[in-house]
Amino acid sequence: VVSTQSTGSSGINAEYGKQWYQRRVRGINAEYGERITMKIICLLAVLVVAYAADPINFSSPVWQLAMNLNPADGHIMGYATGWADGKAIGSDATALRMDYLSHWVWKEPADYIAIVRHHHGEIEAVKVFEFTNWGISLLDRFQDMNPGRWVVTNGGPIQEEVADDAKHIADDPIFGVSGDLAFNWGYSDNGVRIALTGGHLSGENVNDDNSHGLGNDFWCDPKTGFSHGGGMWAHEISNIQDCPLATCKHVRVQGTDKGHGPHLKSGPVYGNYAIYVSQDAYHFPSPGSELDLEISPY
Repeated sequence: VVSTQSTGSSGINAEYGKQWYQRRVRGINAEYGERITMKIICLLAVLVVAYAADPINFSSPVWQLAMNLNPADGHIMGYATGWADGKAIGSDATALRMDYLSHWVWKEPADYIAIVRHHHGEIEAVKVFEFTNWGISLLDRFQDMNPGRWVVTNGGPIQEEVADDAKHIADDPIFGVSGDLAFNWGYSDNGVRIALTGGHLSGENVNDDNSHGLGNDFWCDPKTGFSHGGGMWAHEISNIQDCPLATCKHVRVQGTDKGHGPHLKSGPVYGNYAIYVSQDAYHFPSPGSELDLEISPY
């Protein structure tokens, strides 16, 4: 004979156990949900604070215009002008037509640099490099003149594009030569702010006036950035050439932005040269695209 009392007790225990389990599960789920909610709230708070402190790092990748060189606007951006003091030059309104330096962008950390040859803001040629050392501004890089002679990239450009109909490429100081970027290349009493290692880089004590690029001076103190003779031998853009001082008296420069040193000879302007920097954009728009103070990678 089966006890009905025993069977009833077992049913009650089973029902109680089921209810206890359900309450326990609901409690665990509620507690877990509260924990997740709190974690999400904390994470959002951290992101809001971080964004307020540094909104640039949370925005889409962007290139910022740091400098523009027009070698025929009457203002000479030689070795001594602008590069190491970071003072504003020109205005935003004429930034892509005249010499220009953004003192804000010049102080921003830069991991990538693009050098762009353009005509009235339309890209004709571009090279993009990744800096070997990240997080250093152009101001800090160009102030580092003693001893100077820094090769600041490695492996050559990560992007290089030239328009099919571009002219004057063979002796262009940026697009007519290969290699990495060299900054503050001082030699004897000469200096060039930006040159490429694929060209001729003069020895430290060799006074041959034969390294060429952007921001040049053939009579200066390259370790302090001082130009002798009132900028007599300063010149903005010098073409690639083999014209050593001992045997050559005809140094070809672009445009008319040069000192009155007798060996400096004006020549055609190949374009404006814009320098853009970014912390996270590593691709630049292709030839034919339009430039602006800020530009997205694509």
